[in-house]
Amino acid sequence: MNEPRLGHPNLGLGLGLRSVHFPYILEHLPAVDWFEIISENFMDSQGRPRQVLEQIASRYPVVMHGVSLSIGSSDPLNMDYLRRLKALADAIQPRWVSDHICWTGVASRNTHDLLPIPFTEESLRYVTERVRIVQDFLERRIVLENPSSYIEFSASSMSEAEFISRLAEDTDCGLLLDVNNVYVSSFNHDLEPSEFIRSLPHWRIVQFHLAGHTNYTTHLIDTHNDHVIDPVWDLYRLAHQLTGGVSTLLEWDADIPPFPVLHEEVLKAKQYMNEQLPSAGMASEKAADSGAPAHGIALPQPLHFVTAEVE
Repeated sequence: MNEPRLGHPNLGLGLGLRSVHFPYILEHLPAVDWFEIISENFMDSQGRPRQVLEQIASRYPVVMHGVSLSIGSSDPLNMDYLRRLKALADAIQPRWVSDHICWTGVASRNTHDLLPIPFTEESLRYVTERVRIVQDFLERRIVLENPSSYIEFSASSMSEAEFISRLAEDTDCGLLLDVNNVYVSSFNHDLEPSEFIRSLPHWRIVQFHLAGHTNYTTHLIDTHNDHVIDPVWDLYRLAHQLTGGVSTLLEWDADIPPFPVLHEEVLKAKQYMNEQLPSAGMASEKAADSGAPAHGIALPQPLHFVTAEVE
């Protein structure tokens, strides 16, 4: 393992733990470096899923990844949820606990979707205070992920990268860079994905996510149901070199193939870890020949999504 970042070591190449693969994992004990669980799938379970998790956690490093923290919601923090989250973390001792920079519901209703927040000074102060409360309650630094987005807010006064960077610095949290989400959001909003990655505080990034998505021509949806596409792998190469390499995980949550297919997919990351980025001169030459930007990842086509008004 590489030197720890923010106390978090580079665990290597991991996979999301899904129940359909329980029998295979228990029988074959595959040579996977680590597993990531969806926290909510195990918080209230004392049956077979929890028993399997305990067996796997005794053999592999495990990380908890949540989808219902709703750090950006206008609702008060759900302290019952946090108590159950903390109990699970205390029981299985994950290497870290992560969630998303988003909101998932309001008025005590969970939409089960990762909804975007406006990038304003007021929103930054609000989310910063909530992250501090969560970290104090859990008694650990949390790790926060950039979600995919499909709309922008007209009220936003800063970029997503600036918002995330300032949030991380103000709260001392870690960052989970979802490379596929960067690509999806950049396509949907006609942005340069490599610039987003270059703009983050790289020393705070402790984990990468890789995944497939669905292309609907006019927009991309983060569906986690296919192989990682080449432009996302190119972004991963950039992110790997800028960070020096951190724990990398493949997500595949729909149309899930047999376990060996997932393992083979995440192992592709090794070839991008060893590849060097072209020098500035070579990049400019190639860009001139191809018409592509010198330091960017080409997107299939620009999009102009409408922005949402915030009262």
